[in-house]
This record gives sequence, structure tokens and C-alpha cells, in this order.
Amino acid sequence: MQGIDKYIHLSRALGHTFADEALLEQALTHRSAAKTHNERLEFLGDAILGMVIADTLYKAFPTVPEGKLTRMRSTLVKGETLAELAKEANVGELLRLGQGELKSGGHRRSSILADAMEAILGAIYLDAGLPKVQQVIASLWDSRIKSLDPNEHPKDNKTRLQEFLQSRRLSLPVYEVVDITGQDHAQTFNVSCAVEEFNLTVSATGNSRRKAEQQAARLMLEKVEHAAK
Repeated sequence: MQGIDKYIHLSRALGHTFADEALLEQALTHRSAAKTHNERLEFLGDAILGMVIADTLYKAFPTVPEGKLTRMRSTLVKGETLAELAKEANVGELLRLGQGELKSGGHRRSSILADAMEAILGAIYLDAGLPKVQQVIASLWDSRIKSLDPNEHPKDNKTRLQEFLQSRRLSLPVYEVVDITGQDHAQTFNVSCAVEEFNLTVSATGNSRRKAEQQAARLMLEKVEHAAK
């Protein structure tokens, strides 16, 4: 009963109760907490989400060209969207983190929440199959899909940061790969982002250089917007 009570809110948010609760527990386990963690499930969930969203958009927007479909898909599967969904489901409260991540507020970190959300989707696929995970994604993403405008050009964090600085005639941010850890098939990139005029440097991680840079740009944008007020 304790396990059921612990995950009841998440199960309701997902519209799925796990037959194999160990899959959900693994999906909620950060690599800092245990050897059996959620990165493989994250890999699976990322692929499934991309395919399901692509299929949904293809059918929902039959006259929209490939370029616009790609932009729309990017908006729906980006880390920020995943983190928002994870927060709505209170995923952070259930994460298993190592002591270092706990102390640094890892249960609130968008990158960790986004990865966990992808891992949960991978776990649902293994637990109940493709039709079920399609149903879960359709439910969770429904309002976001309905609000999409094919003619809108969503800007990523790096673009937004660049435009913010350029509008004030400031130097462009400098990105640098600080560290790469993990095996070749499961690397983690630690990237720094520096803005000279504000004397600010932030760092972020991701499972690709692009994701890490986007996350670092998001953090920097928050700081420079605050500093400019």
C-alpha cells in the first residue's frame, strides 16, 4: 500500500498505474543515486516521444510543410516543455537523487526533471506497450498541441539570449565545453556560458552539447534579464 500511496498522484496525472512498479522507480532514479538509473529509459522515452509527436502533428496538420512541422515538434519535445509537465505531475518530489544533487536542489532542476519525464514515458512503453504510451502522451500534450500555431516561429534559448544582448549592443555569449563524462554512447556534457559585460558565468549539463548549451542559455537569460532591471 505504501508504494501505491506514494505514486498515486503521479499515476493519476499520467493516466497510468504501473503493473511493474520497479520500472517507475528506475525512471525516477538519477544516476547519482544508484547504478541502476534512468538513462536507458530516458533514451527510449526520447525516441518514443519524438515518434508519437511527429505522428500526431502529421495527422493533425495535413497541409503544413515539413519545416513548420519540425519547428512545432521541437516546441513540444524540448526540455522546457518536459520539465513543465514533470512539475505539473510533482515528479520532483519522487526523484531518487544522490546527496550532492539533493543538496544542490536537483529535484527542482529542469534538466533532471525533463530527463525523468522522458524516462517515465520509456517505462510506460515497457510496462504497457505503445498504444498506452501514445494515449498518455496525447493526454499530457493535448492542450499544448491545440495551442500551436504553424506560422509561429518559436525561438530557442540561445536565440533569445543572443537577441537580448544584441538589442543592448553587448557582446555575444561565449559557450565552452567544460567537461564530458560517461561512455561514448551515454555521454554528459558540462557547458559554460559567459557574458562579459555582466561578469556572469553559468554552467549546465545535457546528454548532448546542444542540449547543454540551450540549458546554459536559459539560465543565463534569467540572470541577465534580472540584472538589467
